Amino acid sequence: MPLEMNKEVFVTCAVTGSGGTQDRSPHVPRSPRDIAESAIAAAKAGAAVVHCHVRDPDSGAPSRRLDLYREVTDRIRDAEVDVVLNLTAGMGGDMVFGPTSSPLPLRETGTDMVGAEERVAHVAECLPEICTLDCGTMNCAEADYVMTNTPGMLRAMGGMMTELGVKPEIEAFDTGHLWFAKQLVQEGVLDGPALVQLCMGVPWGAPDDLNTFMAMVNNVPDDWTFSAFALGRNQMAYVAASVLAGGNVRVGLEDNLWLEKGVLATNAQLVEKAVGIIEGMGARVIGPAEVREKLGLVKRAPR
Repeated sequence: MPLEMNKEVFVTCAVTGSGGTQDRSPHVPRSPRDIAESAIAAAKAGAAVVHCHVRDPDSGAPSRRLDLYREVTDRIRDAEVDVVLNLTAGMGGDMVFGPTSSPLPLRETGTDMVGAEERVAHVAECLPEICTLDCGTMNCAEADYVMTNTPGMLRAMGGMMTELGVKPEIEAFDTGHLWFAKQLVQEGVLDGPALVQLCMGVPWGAPDDLNTFMAMVNNVPDDWTFSAFALGRNQMAYVAASVLAGGNVRVGLEDNLWLEKGVLATNAQLVEKAVGIIEGMGARVIGPAEVREKLGLVKRAPR
């Protein structure tokens, strides 16, 4: 992909995620009402896309409950502000192994492995414009945790998303994930041109150094649309890096809790800061209607 600064940038806000951040900041939303309100505030601040997980309203633990997804969807769709809805489909592929001397059976705590249909059930119910497809298996930060997405599982899930008319946002945590994503498009499992999110600095995927980032960018086909993010203190640096490399940006509390050193952020504040960086670079932040036109998305009511 040739290097050319993107002059029309859309911002995605990753509102809450599934990480163990619920007790580290009072701004991480838990209930469907809180998640929707935080997403709406982010949209008002300039996010064209909101990427949503759901959590147990009491514990804040990650959840796959259909009723929670439906409530978040209905609240966002009923809001006075327009925004493109992006729901995760990354849940249900978590394996936590036992001790190294006896890795099986898997540990019940943290393991959540279900079939392709169940992983996509809330997408079929809520019909967002976009849903995520984590395009590979990866060791993650916890010692014995593996994010599991086999080729067969990805072909099945990707085919369901295509049939539903929901555009997958390919989550690429390393170059091999991009390689397989291109294979899915070649096979016709996914429609091209595709949408991809370059996920930088997630242990133990692609590190968030610029050499690795450019290796990822250079593996994105010319006609695809890409966005990128990095975790923690590098979140805003990658706003600038992605725009310079021709991409779009993602910020939000899923990836970073801090506005600056010692100051916990809200989603809206992170979006506002990203918008300031983008506009300060001479680019324009585009809204949800332009994103739908750019990506061929259709806004639909849930079933």
